[in-house]
Amino acid sequence: MRLLGLAVAIFGVLSGIVGLQMADPTLDLLAGASLIVAFCCERSGPVSRFLKIFLALFSVETIVFGLANFAARFGYWPKSLEDAQIPPTLALTVAMFAIIVFAVSHVPVVLSLTRIADRFFNADDETTAGFGPLRFKTIERVLATGMVVFLVVLNQAQVAISVRLSFFNRDFFNAIQEKNAPEFWRMLLWVFMPWAFIYVASMVIEFVVSSYLVIRWRRWLTQFYIAHWLKNHAHYRMSLSGGPADNPDQRIAEDVARFIDGGGEGGAFGYGVYNYSIMLISTLSSLVSFAILLWSLSANFTFPGTNFAFPGLLFWVALVYAAAGTLITHLIGRPLVRIMFGRQKVEADFRFSLARLREYSEQVALLNGEKAEALDLRKKFGALIANYLEMINQRKKLTAFTGFYGQLSPIIPYVFAAPFYFAGKINLGVMTQTAGAFGHVEGALTFFITYYSSLAGFRAVLDRLTSFDAAIEAAQTEQGFTVEAGAQAPALRDAAIALPNGLTLLAGVDLPLEAGRNLLVSGASGSGKSTLFRALTGVWPFGSGEVATPPPGRMLLLPQRPYVPIGQLRDAVIYPAEAGRYDDKEIAAALIDARLPQLADKLDIADNWSLRLSGGEQQRLAIARAVLARPDWLLLDEATAALDEETEAAIYKMLAERLPQTTLLSIGHRSTLAAFHTEKAKVLDGGVVLSPAS
Repeated sequence: MRLLGLAVAIFGVLSGIVGLQMADPTLDLLAGASLIVAFCCERSGPVSRFLKIFLALFSVETIVFGLANFAARFGYWPKSLEDAQIPPTLALTVAMFAIIVFAVSHVPVVLSLTRIADRFFNADDETTAGFGPLRFKTIERVLATGMVVFLVVLNQAQVAISVRLSFFNRDFFNAIQEKNAPEFWRMLLWVFMPWAFIYVASMVIEFVVSSYLVIRWRRWLTQFYIAHWLKNHAHYRMSLSGGPADNPDQRIAEDVARFIDGGGEGGAFGYGVYNYSIMLISTLSSLVSFAILLWSLSANFTFPGTNFAFPGLLFWVALVYAAAGTLITHLIGRPLVRIMFGRQKVEADFRFSLARLREYSEQVALLNGEKAEALDLRKKFGALIANYLEMINQRKKLTAFTGFYGQLSPIIPYVFAAPFYFAGKINLGVMTQTAGAFGHVEGALTFFITYYSSLAGFRAVLDRLTSFDAAIEAAQTEQGFTVEAGAQAPALRDAAIALPNGLTLLAGVDLPLEAGRNLLVSGASGSGKSTLFRALTGVWPFGSGEVATPPPGRMLLLPQRPYVPIGQLRDAVIYPAEAGRYDDKEIAAALIDARLPQLADKLDIADNWSLRLSGGEQQRLAIARAVLARPDWLLLDEATAALDEETEAAIYKMLAERLPQTTLLSIGHRSTLAAFHTEKAKVLDGGVVLSPAS
């Protein structure tokens, strides 16, 4: 950026010299703006990479458009392209865009937005892309930057075509007024048709390129959030501590998509950072291009009923009209951000309750809990309805104002232009061109009125992702224990284990473990046995002291209620190992060892196995996992509590035979378990007491 800043500075000095020689104030303004742009480039180090794309593009365009204008001024512009000369103010316009980008990069809400967007535009992953049969390898951020630059330039070209078509509109209506048939058909066939075709083609190209950019962006950002949510057990710790990051599934599945492009084709569900970036560039381009045109068209217009002329009258009318409308819209619609933030929460809560009812349908049916579930669902849906009604009430006011505002807007330019038309000072083409230019300027100035509701929804999405980021970072950094990873044996040293609310559950815990010496942990229900095991594995974040954990994969904990994923039985048995890690013979043998021979030939069947299998069968399926994994340390947190004593004893005997190098740590209440352990630990009075197993 420093080299680019130097180039813009040199161009600015050159513009100043030419401006002094030609006594042209436009060039003087361009010189000053270019030097400010050069300063912005020099100080752009802390600026978001996403915004640097726009800053760099507009800086380059300042030089390119400025030099093109110099070529036209000094007679070097090709005669064949005389109709396509660069307007003198275009370089100044893009220079102002660059300054605006640098200025908004320091706004707090923009900083929050670009912090999320920059992750994709800083990605150094190698990727493959192509056009049709042509394929090539590149870096993700390079491809993303190139696509954004292409789309912005394409959008600017579309604005230029719109300006050109406004002149066609003027000449076309003049031909109608003058009943000039040859000119009418010439304008229609040789001016309108080619430009319309180019414009439509550009829209198709923009749709294809932007769609690929959006899906690549969403894929990368979704994978980023999944990885960080799962890293260092952050998902588990977030569920323990609660906090503002509710429904992480929704934030990853929906909010990421809404952040990028509104979550639907063509902004069907709103707009995202990509849409707003492109729309703002288009809006600013239209504003400047048509403001200049509107100024010149209304240079001699007077206030209705008076002889008082004001330079660029309709431009100032549009500015004041839009400013008043924007202020009133903001005052009316300000509560929508809070309402839409709450809407996403209540929608997710209701959907999660339905999914959870489906998961626990058997337990609900056995307890005849349908009435209680219906009441709970009605309550959650009632919260959804209350939020929806609040949103309707707020949007009702907003719709009433914006509707009135929209109806009044098209009339205003005709009110000012009609006296000149009726007096014969302007023709029909100029009148319609003036109204069209006013509409473009007023539409650009009322951007926030037009998209206020969508912007409120986008701000809610941004707040949800920002709070989700904060919750993940807190979960990954909140670690009260000192963890020694890669230890020979798991251990707790002078550990205090606390609850999420800060209350100490166990204190002064010293639990050194020795390979080959099985340990049985017992104690009253709720005394902290399961929490002790979770602290021993290093996933429990609340407490202090030292925790030693073996290398990954060498320790396995089987909870009382195992997790059984939906899908093929084969994948459920080997979880969390990757497919192909074990062959079918090994998996079938493990099921037989776990006393599930009836499942050994059902590995290809896909089902919701947590509903299909009984509690005891699920526990034995988890045992089969342990047989396959062959860990050095196997922690069984009442992992056989659903089995009868005979089956439980057979399972422990099998583990001793199949896994002779595995040390067992068990939580259990049955006295028969003592025979399979050499040591005993009892959780008592907020501490742990070790003794030989009897």
